[in-house]
Amino acid sequence: MKDDKLISWLNYSCLSRNNQSYIQSLYDTFLINPNSIEKKWRIFFSKINNIREKKEHKSKKQCNYDTISKYNTFLKREKILQLVDAFRKDGHKNAKLDPLNMYPQRDLSTLNLNYYNLMETDLYIDNNIDFLKKSNAIYSKTHLYQNLKKTYCDSIGFEYMHIENNKEKKWIQNYIENYKKENLLNTDEQKKILTALIHAEELEIFLSNKFPGSKRFSLEGSETLIPMLHEIINYSESLQVSDIIVGMAHRGRLNVLVNIFGKKERDLFKEFSNTYRDVSKSGDVKYHLGYHSKIKKNNKIINLILKCNPSHLEIINPVVMGCTRAHIDMFDNYDSNKILSILIHGDAAITGQGIVQETLNMSQTKGYSVGGSIHLVINNQIGFTTSDKNSLQSSYYCTDIAKMINSPIFHVNSDDPEAAIFITRMALDFRFHFKRDVFIDLVGYRRRGHNESDEPYVTQPIMYQKINKHPTVKNIYQNNLIIRNIITVDYVNQILYNNKVKLEEEYLLFIKNNTDNTKKNKKYKIIKNISIKTISFKELQKIAISINTIPSEINIHPRVKKIYEDRIAMAYERKKIDWGAAENLAYASLVSQGISCRLSGEDISRGTFFHRHSVIHNQKNGSMYIPIKHIDNPKGKFYIWDSVLSEESVLAFEYGYSSTNYDILTVWEAQFGDFANVAQVVIDQFITSGEQKWGYKCGLVMLLPHGYEGQGPEHSSARLERYLQLSAENNITICIPTTAAQMYHALRHQVLQSVRKPLIIMSPKSLLRYPLSFSHLTDLHNGKFLEIIDEIDMVKTKFLKKIIFCSGKIYYDLLEQRRINEQNDVAIIRIEQLYPFPKLLLLKILKSYNEIFNFVWCQEEPFNQGAWNYIQYHLNKVLPMNSYLKYIGRSSSSASAVGNFYIHKKQQKKIINDALNINLIKG
Repeated sequence: MKDDKLISWLNYSCLSRNNQSYIQSLYDTFLINPNSIEKKWRIFFSKINNIREKKEHKSKKQCNYDTISKYNTFLKREKILQLVDAFRKDGHKNAKLDPLNMYPQRDLSTLNLNYYNLMETDLYIDNNIDFLKKSNAIYSKTHLYQNLKKTYCDSIGFEYMHIENNKEKKWIQNYIENYKKENLLNTDEQKKILTALIHAEELEIFLSNKFPGSKRFSLEGSETLIPMLHEIINYSESLQVSDIIVGMAHRGRLNVLVNIFGKKERDLFKEFSNTYRDVSKSGDVKYHLGYHSKIKKNNKIINLILKCNPSHLEIINPVVMGCTRAHIDMFDNYDSNKILSILIHGDAAITGQGIVQETLNMSQTKGYSVGGSIHLVINNQIGFTTSDKNSLQSSYYCTDIAKMINSPIFHVNSDDPEAAIFITRMALDFRFHFKRDVFIDLVGYRRRGHNESDEPYVTQPIMYQKINKHPTVKNIYQNNLIIRNIITVDYVNQILYNNKVKLEEEYLLFIKNNTDNTKKNKKYKIIKNISIKTISFKELQKIAISINTIPSEINIHPRVKKIYEDRIAMAYERKKIDWGAAENLAYASLVSQGISCRLSGEDISRGTFFHRHSVIHNQKNGSMYIPIKHIDNPKGKFYIWDSVLSEESVLAFEYGYSSTNYDILTVWEAQFGDFANVAQVVIDQFITSGEQKWGYKCGLVMLLPHGYEGQGPEHSSARLERYLQLSAENNITICIPTTAAQMYHALRHQVLQSVRKPLIIMSPKSLLRYPLSFSHLTDLHNGKFLEIIDEIDMVKTKFLKKIIFCSGKIYYDLLEQRRINEQNDVAIIRIEQLYPFPKLLLLKILKSYNEIFNFVWCQEEPFNQGAWNYIQYHLNKVLPMNSYLKYIGRSSSSASAVGNFYIHKKQQKKIINDALNINLIKG
């Protein structure tokens, strides 16, 4: 084997990197005992040793020396590359991240020279080492090793080698190794950092002195967050960002409100004093509240939005993403770089709350991506009162969950503000370049307890001994700048003085104007009989034909083809309109009038019950055809997104979307109604109470399939009782439509009314294919949503002995059985809108039945569930004097329904028979 062939063979990929240690050990063994190794290696090493004999004009000794020398040089180069890769991969594990030095550094042998049998002199090899290549640095002895340690094991821990995308990984590597250097910031920038730290620290001290013991969830120990947020705003301006939407929990919120969003200190003091009252709203505690401000940078305006957040901490993440996507969709051209979402987490919450995983899983999907978010973790190294990692999490870092979406994770010591600024810029550059989420783990501490009345020494005595001796980041950084002759002590004192004067002035203004700001109790009212935009019958029929005529080139599934053929017949009035056709026609008619629609949910495009088919899948090539997008001259947009298998994150996203974009019909459908149970936090804390607490308007529609068909406890009840219990102060609308036309009108009315409220629809299952619930096309054109539907059969009042009130599917069970019985002594009245209760309309209807004193409320749900506990109060308010209201339904039950179909049928039959049976209570 010739020298050049030998060297070429040695460079073969299978003989590189980690394999070189193995080859070296084989060669060492060969020199001692050639027969102890495999024949192929013995031959190879023999050729190395004998290669001089094949060369003319060279001595055998010299040839062996040259070849082995080249080989040794090759091995050393490979070992150095292994060392560099080890720092890139594991350097973060030995970085100086903890300001308190609470935990010993991990002993990583792969970051030591002796692991590779290298000496310092071995590092002086000019072999095109892929580290700091662009700087043309020439390393002498220990320079390479020291540079590796300074780059990867200083105040920043770079975690990025887990990323599968090589372009992203290479980009991060180049950024770290070519931009991270001393004196990255100029003196003006350094002074601004110090000023921000002073403002952050002094605000907390001032609040502590003026309002001792009051809860504020202070930022002390992580004040570096403030200059980081300033940097995000400044940097975003250069990146042409127009809106920044922030979600965060309690810790540091008040500081962020004042020092980032520009909230007046006097307004904050007013909230601390508990004298500000607006009796028209329930309001919320100060550390839940959001804010909206405009920041002017170089003649450009950036909208800053901090969303209100309840105590369920991380639930704000998908809400912010929904708000962000709504802003993005409002642009004519999809441009996620115009809008930036920032999610500020707590260390215990990000790793402990499942909504984080659900949100990350959703973040890169088509209907929910926002071009990446910046995640900032305020890492206090303590969760409420627990700092033992074995009690907090099963992973080493609280940010390990970010690896599920291949996000880069940058850990930074909060006592090094300049490192934090570097990593903030890097994170922004990465996000805007790759449109991906980035995580910054700001490792600090919590100077006080969980709240200001908490005593942290009880559970963390050692940690808090360290904290009380530890200087604040403001003091650390100002001393650093003084030592470097960037500022003087007088400079610091002047900033402190100016800040103190401002705070005292704001406090005096608060004292002077601290009057009772009670406002009149103004309520929003549901507007009745709103004149919605009309659409002619001819135009409605034209739209119906258009959205149900599928181009011949679309190879449609036979079952779906039959559905669309039936819908064409419906459009031409040869058949009645079913639910799927009516629903699609509602969306199409809105889109034709310039009102956009967004639908989302698990399998919503097809429909859980194979009824919607708003998206058609070409059976030949898998392409998708969306008929509503192909109507003539659509003035609005139609979005329909099959969601991930998550209720909580998706519903929160849609809430954020609908509360941001008021001019769009936003619909979320649960696969089965009770699946919304998983999203109860969103329903309780946002949808039903957001307006009262924070003034958030929301027009979200929730479609919750509901009805007892014997499918068991998890597929019967949408838990109607819960929504009725949450209804108050005109906060939501709750409907149970029983005809296709009612569904059509409910959806159109929702987006066309002047006052928006969340709309909860107990949508049907079996009625989707139940002919009696179908409607004429003229019902869609001429009608409107009816809150109550009176008796439809020709039942003469003089024969009546009883009136049955009901809602939903059970109406048709009662109707059919009454017709079979040929009864004319029982009237059935459907209540289609349960809340707000249509009292005046019911009183008007009851005038026709003024001789009736026997009334029944009939429901499928158990006695302790459904509408009974709610409806009896309202019915008793409107029924005649001396009348009797009886409950007919299932007995109280801990489960929502039985799981046995036979028992279900038996129960259902009894309910219907009992309701129709005439047992006179009154004369």
